[in-house]
Amino acid sequence: MSVALVRPSRPPAAASHRRRTLALALVTTLVAALLAALQTAPAQAAPVLLSQGGAVTASSQENGGTAAGNAVDGDGGTRWSSAFSDPQWLRVDLGSPAALSRVELAWEAAHAKSYRIELSSDGTTWTTAYSTTTSTGGNETLSVSGEARYVRLTGTERATGYGYSLWEFKVFGTRDGGGGPEIPGGGDLGPNVHVFDPSTPNIQGKVDEIFRQQEEAQFGSGRHALLFKPGTYNNLNAQIGFYTQIAGLGLNPNDTTFNGDVTVDAGWFGGNATQNFWRSAENLTLNPVSGTNRWAVSQAAPFRRMHVKGGLNLAPDGYGWASGGYIADSKIDGQVGPYSQQQWYTRDSSVGGWTNAVWNMTFSGVQGAPASSYPNPPYTTLDTTPISREKPFLYLDGDAYKVFVPAKRVNARGVSWDGGTQQGESIPLNRFYVVKQGATAATINAALAQGLNLLFTPGVYHIDRTINVNRANTVVLGLGLATIIPDNGVTAMKVADVDGVKLAGFLIDAGPVNSPTLLEVGPQGASADHSANPTSLQDVFVRIGGAGPGKATTSIVVNSDDTIIDHTWVWRADHGEGWGWETNRADYGVRVNGDDVLATGLFVEHFNKYDVEWYGERGRTIFFQNEKAYDAPNQAAIQNGNTKGYAAYRVDDSVDQHEGWGMGSYCYYNVDPTIIQEHGFKAPVKPGVKFHNLLVVSLGGNGQYQHVINNVGSPTSGTSTVPSTVVNFP
Repeated sequence: MSVALVRPSRPPAAASHRRRTLALALVTTLVAALLAALQTAPAQAAPVLLSQGGAVTASSQENGGTAAGNAVDGDGGTRWSSAFSDPQWLRVDLGSPAALSRVELAWEAAHAKSYRIELSSDGTTWTTAYSTTTSTGGNETLSVSGEARYVRLTGTERATGYGYSLWEFKVFGTRDGGGGPEIPGGGDLGPNVHVFDPSTPNIQGKVDEIFRQQEEAQFGSGRHALLFKPGTYNNLNAQIGFYTQIAGLGLNPNDTTFNGDVTVDAGWFGGNATQNFWRSAENLTLNPVSGTNRWAVSQAAPFRRMHVKGGLNLAPDGYGWASGGYIADSKIDGQVGPYSQQQWYTRDSSVGGWTNAVWNMTFSGVQGAPASSYPNPPYTTLDTTPISREKPFLYLDGDAYKVFVPAKRVNARGVSWDGGTQQGESIPLNRFYVVKQGATAATINAALAQGLNLLFTPGVYHIDRTINVNRANTVVLGLGLATIIPDNGVTAMKVADVDGVKLAGFLIDAGPVNSPTLLEVGPQGASADHSANPTSLQDVFVRIGGAGPGKATTSIVVNSDDTIIDHTWVWRADHGEGWGWETNRADYGVRVNGDDVLATGLFVEHFNKYDVEWYGERGRTIFFQNEKAYDAPNQAAIQNGNTKGYAAYRVDDSVDQHEGWGMGSYCYYNVDPTIIQEHGFKAPVKPGVKFHNLLVVSLGGNGQYQHVINNVGSPTSGTSTVPSTVVNFP
């Protein structure tokens, strides 16, 4: 939205001399040959650790504290142990095929006397790469060779009466010709991460300085993360501008308290908050000075894991326009006032009350949410969120940085952190490659192949090849709206069809050479079942144009089943630099091919053709916000066969089951206000395809909709900015 209303024993002497001469000649010849070989032979890539953090299964486990994953977690203090019987096995999925060189085993006292190391490309057919019947346990390094994706240790005879027990199971090799020197994990967080504790002098001055830089820098290159150690901070008003993340470093939001505010307002834009994008507040407790905190934002500005001991005002001073927004895993003790906010989505939270609504206020799993009453007032309320997993976050455990990865929740309601032990996994920073500005895609991929996760520090990253996330359970976390730009038309990032990848907190900005896609989750034809451990996208944003010319045919393609898309803004620019109907051409926003994909907070805007296309079965969307492209030059430019315009959200005719709640599409065809958009939504008419609480709006009469969905729903009319609604479809 950006309507401002217009985003590597001595011989005799003679003989001795001859031999020395001959030897010298031989040496010279050998050296020359060696040098020639060195000049022509390719360098051999050094093997790297491939198995750490990989998807692992086992024939059994001794008890709940000795799970299979402990053998590949990089922690020498945790172990897998099996049942007390023969045979037993442990299998790791490397995520993609690799050329293997060695396996390292760290046995606990209960080791194997006889075992095999087996390799497989498909997890079904196995070959033996190593075997022994005389192992004495301890630490073993085994040379293996072969190409495989799956590696299995099969124990056939135990050395003790107990089970098989491994501290660590490490597989080394190279992938896609990769390898190289081992990349260290951890390290400092770079110059754009600003860490404060309560004794830091002049916190207010530093925060204000960054705000002055970022307040109006909508398309600037500055990126910042303001991180606050646990403690109490008094008399602080942290104003948050573009590309600025503010967050507490506690494990719980209540560990870091501001007696003060975290503020977003719209003075820079004349009181209009419709361009307050790309910023975030996370993991803090606020005692607002006036009793109410102001967070007047539009898209790509999440409010997560926050505890406001008071009220929350979502409108700018003066109650100018604001459009869009997202709250998750937050507790607002007082009342939330959206006021002039046109639409908003709140998930798995608690509120003390909610005052009003303009067009579309949607809630799922929110304690204290108003009851459904669409369209008057336009509240859509689901008692629970069917599947959710909160965003990973950086925190301090003593003086050590770790990333906490919350567990998946089913039928969630209320916050994840209040009143008990948080469920999830803590990952030490040394298991992350801390990416800093200047890092190349080759280094990033080598770190991933080595088994590291990624922590992007605030900055802008130009890449000349795709970042490939091939290992299950990899975390890719950005700080300060870290931004990835593909310079030569490559896809910025691809995720393999593996379990539990977490992508969070970064922006992909299309480059000037057209990319066929910008983010792919799973390859074409992906079909693995990830229902127990889905991949998630959270606060992953896409921009095409605005900061300069950018092009991409399709922004996000989701091929993996069971993926969770939790808060994304996918935006083809309608202002800034490098935008225009062909200048930042981008035909499609989000395409979903996977089955059982859930979107919670789906914001997709301004694409030349379809904004969202859905081909997978049993897809669900809770809250959708869309604007059609403003800059269509005329009716012919958007003609779709016999249909006037491309739907904002289209479910393919092949789909039998799909459901959506709280979904809106707006048009603002200001280049040619006479354009007619036939409908905002298109879907097959089948019993399993259902929509609830849909709307279309013509902004100021600039273009009109004829229907809401298919040929159902009244047209928008005249110059009035009044929604046309459909409560249930069919």
